Amino acid sequence: MSQYPPPNDHVPATLDATKWEELEPLYAGLLERPLKCAGCLESLLLDRSELDAAASESGATLYIDMTCHTDDESITSRYLQHVREVQPHLKEAGFKLDRHVVQCPHVDDLDQDRYGVLIRNMEADVNLFREENIPLQTEETELGTKYDEICGAMEVEFRGEEYTMPQMGRFMQDNDREVRSEAWAATINRRYQEHEAIDGIFDEMVKLRAKMASNADCEDYRDYMFKAMHRFDYGPADCEAFHQGVEKVCVPLQHEMNRQRQAELGVDTLRPWDLEVDVKGRSPLLPFNGSDELVAGTSAIFHSMDPDLGSLFDRLKGGDCLDLETRKGKAPGGYQYNRDRKRVPFIFMNAAGLQRDVETMIHEAGHAFHSMLSEDEPLVAYRHAPIEFAEVASMSMELLAHPYLEKFYSKEEADRARRQHLEGVISTLAWVATIDAHQHCIYTHPDHTRDQRDIYWLELHARFGPDVDWSGFEEQRAKFWHKQLHIFNVPFYYIEYGIAQLGALQLWSQYRRDPKKAIANYRRAMTLGGSQPLPKLFEAAELQFDFGPGIMELLMQDVQEAMAELPA
Repeated sequence: MSQYPPPNDHVPATLDATKWEELEPLYAGLLERPLKCAGCLESLLLDRSELDAAASESGATLYIDMTCHTDDESITSRYLQHVREVQPHLKEAGFKLDRHVVQCPHVDDLDQDRYGVLIRNMEADVNLFREENIPLQTEETELGTKYDEICGAMEVEFRGEEYTMPQMGRFMQDNDREVRSEAWAATINRRYQEHEAIDGIFDEMVKLRAKMASNADCEDYRDYMFKAMHRFDYGPADCEAFHQGVEKVCVPLQHEMNRQRQAELGVDTLRPWDLEVDVKGRSPLLPFNGSDELVAGTSAIFHSMDPDLGSLFDRLKGGDCLDLETRKGKAPGGYQYNRDRKRVPFIFMNAAGLQRDVETMIHEAGHAFHSMLSEDEPLVAYRHAPIEFAEVASMSMELLAHPYLEKFYSKEEADRARRQHLEGVISTLAWVATIDAHQHCIYTHPDHTRDQRDIYWLELHARFGPDVDWSGFEEQRAKFWHKQLHIFNVPFYYIEYGIAQLGALQLWSQYRRDPKKAIANYRRAMTLGGSQPLPKLFEAAELQFDFGPGIMELLMQDVQEAMAELPA
């Protein structure tokens, strides 16, 4: 393993990249550098990469601290200060450098196989950039922080105890239906208490985003974001084909699973609190007690899967790479964030001792593997793959871990976990279609009212969602989308999970036939980072870049076959 950060004459080792006054002369120096030849341009790109990595890492560290301590005003203040006082300058400097590069007369002399993706992305960013959008983006980030603070502060009082939202998930697997219904109601009502504040935040976000799109001469915010997210290889029509595929292939499977669930449970109607409990009345799967056991079991899984992946995972166990257990004051969700200068991943999650926490740990480790396998790439932009492929890195690990779940469980329990996960793949694809289609509705109708927004949601939830009875919770159902942080903090980032899930299922199908070949394909593709166009990255892992109904049907047949081999 190389040592990072590498020495760089342009970026001092003592640089405090949280301060714009230290970054500014370095970016100015790059802008002033004469570009007399293709070699000069290459040198600029490499020096800029190291400076961008330093700036990115400083922002990453502040964000990580903020999400780990949403209840610490001083930490949140430092993060917001960076958002307001440093990030706008970085965006403007980045635009000027991108323009400097793409307008260079020697840009066409660069090796297109090496730099083609980078230059294509820069050209798209230059065309989309508007200086007047910088303060709007700052305001948008601040609104996202308010959403995080509201969610991070949510605690549920249940039967005399206080629980975080992730901790309440345990009760959804309780065999006592009364406990489940009370816990579910307490959880959804706690979130509903904040619906006015959350709707208010989102109203402002929609206005800001429509204004950004207008400023950039885009048809609407959907058009703007497809360009901003470098979606060169698919468009809204492809997303609609995915929605149709889910409706045709996955929704009937989900309904059939729920009919079986209702019959097994012996209930007249299936309610939202009946979807996670074990139909045989077995105790909930509780795979670990505390983060040490979670890390040890996950390490054992990866060492069994592939010794090299096991060694990569073990690198995360030292230092400051993991914050795993749920607690009050943590932001919701889970993520992997790469510290770009020292090239060390960080994994954040809210583990509460459940099977889904094992899946999250394995998922985020997959992202970390992607970062580590591409860490020797000199260009920071290429150490980040398109999200559609980045999620293949993580979702495929969840599936490839199936044969090794006995590291946490007995054989019978592992079979339960495997079946739960495969059922979850089907419901995840349906949820992805719901979230993605909702955002298409919202942003192609920017003048919608709150009521119209909720109607869009209810129509889509009926189209794609599980066929369960929400009687008595109609108002809460209309706001159920409030729980999905991506809608607030990373708009339009969700279809990627669907595209990647289909890629991951293809890799899993490979693995079931030839494990060594599948792992080799995984490693080869992940080592490329983001240096190739999206279809080429899929091709490197011997996967089809296709997310229409046809491939979905084939892959769902594989899922059904695997489920047929597992006891219910």
